Amino acid sequence: MTPDKYEINLDTVDEEQLPIPKHKLKGWTHFLGLYAGEHVAATEFVIGATFVALGATMSDILLGLLIGNILAVLSWTLITTPIAIETRLSLYTYLQKIAGNSMTTLYNWVNVVIFTVISAAMITVSATAVRFALNIPAQLDWYPTNLWFVCVVLAVGTIVVLVAMYGFTAVSNFSRICAPWLFVMFVCGPLVLLPALSQHVLGETSLNGWADFMEIGSLSVWTGLNANGEPGIGLLEVIGFSWAANTITHVGLIDMALLRYAKKRAYGLCTSAGMLFGHYIAWISAGIMGAGTAVIVKKSIIELDPGDVAFQALGLSGLVIVIVAGWTTANANLYRSGLAAQAIFKNQSRNKMTLVVGIVAVLIACFPFVFNKMQPLLTYAGLLVVPVGAIVFAEHFIFPRIGFTRYWVTFKNLTHSVPAVASWGLGLTFGFGLNALDILSFYYLFIPTWFFTTVCYVVLAKFYGASEEYPHEQQKMEAFEQRVEEYQTQQAHLEPEESIDTSLFSKVLQFVSIGSLLITTLFAINTMFYSAGIPAYEANRDLFQTVGFVCTIIYFITAYWNMQRKKQLATQS
Repeated sequence: MTPDKYEINLDTVDEEQLPIPKHKLKGWTHFLGLYAGEHVAATEFVIGATFVALGATMSDILLGLLIGNILAVLSWTLITTPIAIETRLSLYTYLQKIAGNSMTTLYNWVNVVIFTVISAAMITVSATAVRFALNIPAQLDWYPTNLWFVCVVLAVGTIVVLVAMYGFTAVSNFSRICAPWLFVMFVCGPLVLLPALSQHVLGETSLNGWADFMEIGSLSVWTGLNANGEPGIGLLEVIGFSWAANTITHVGLIDMALLRYAKKRAYGLCTSAGMLFGHYIAWISAGIMGAGTAVIVKKSIIELDPGDVAFQALGLSGLVIVIVAGWTTANANLYRSGLAAQAIFKNQSRNKMTLVVGIVAVLIACFPFVFNKMQPLLTYAGLLVVPVGAIVFAEHFIFPRIGFTRYWVTFKNLTHSVPAVASWGLGLTFGFGLNALDILSFYYLFIPTWFFTTVCYVVLAKFYGASEEYPHEQQKMEAFEQRVEEYQTQQAHLEPEESIDTSLFSKVLQFVSIGSLLITTLFAINTMFYSAGIPAYEANRDLFQTVGFVCTIIYFITAYWNMQRKKQLATQS
């Protein structure tokens, strides 16, 4: 932002380029639903099976995933959330103020590509479940070999793009509806398939306690041997894997786009809904479901796709969970991609840019190879973004504490920041160099890379003007920020206040939706604990799958109906 822009008409500025106003901040329930929905994805089936194939032991899984996911939650809470709340800006807008146009544009393009491809992969996964239901042949080549598969991708992708176009509130509301149901399904899946695993390992369908559970898990799921029959990964690798899985969003600060809406810093802890349930419980559940399915269909777990696993455990509801889990993750990532694209093309609205990147994502999703390459993409994407997160961290937290001037690039009217670009390049060289030398587990490369880049940026910035003072420019920026706050306060008075729906009918809808989830859980418990012998187990499993699908339909109808009633009430008020 150059000084002459401090006098611009705020009515002409896209709201995405301004701090989030107070009246648009969200409560903790929004973030619980958002993170639970996004991080219970169709890829959890794949990652759950990955731990099995990599040869982790059961004790390492139970402890390692807990530690790693807690570290991820702390990364969001202690690093990402404070910066997001203090600035109320997305990373893309904040980066513009501290790194200039050249680096910001390059970085935004990187993010557009990363998140568009991730969204495409999630759309492909969702379409795979529909393919399974419609008996469309599996797509094993890098290109689509069936026209109907392409039609399914286009249909599924259209829904994802439309939801993402309506912004944070729509994404959050969609996730809030899906999250409770996803939680129930991932809990029910292992309950339904554990008797089959118990029969395979113990010779009976019933478990007599925790010792039986540990024995089943150790002998049939997480055996400590990889796919080649060799000793697998250990505790440190499991911790690193689960911590590094989302470096792009926490240490890499991408989730400033979401957490800038949080009312309090403590809301960063709401990411635990995604980590401790979405990753910890869902990855463990997926491993059990994958092993149970492998026993039933007599295949190796690495030969199964999400549709196979979910269908064997949950019946038709399993196909729905793969679709919904893919949607919720694709929605949030398309929202991020749209923000990055809008930061590049500032004269275009975020809705329009989300539509454009969404169309590209849907076209990419038609090619099945995108999902098969998902894990390498996430891993390398994290290492690409982490140095930028380190630069922002240094500018925001370290500079004020050592007497440097925050936003010095803006105050000097620079369009190109040598320290930022050079630090990013040095950080990438350092990180990928460590990887090439193979002196540290790949999962932990982001830690030394982050520290190295932070030091590089502080040192280089000192020689390019960060240690100088800019009192006049600082006053103009503070005056502009005050004008923005006053403008947003005026706009808030023009918007209707939200009304709380306390009607009896809405309470009935909520009761029915919650009741449908409880009924589903009870039938899963019945399958787990009251299946004496294989005939009784198969009968109970079939009954659960039938009742569970009916309850799934009831849940989504009533939950969506209730949400629409609340929206209409808010509009009328």
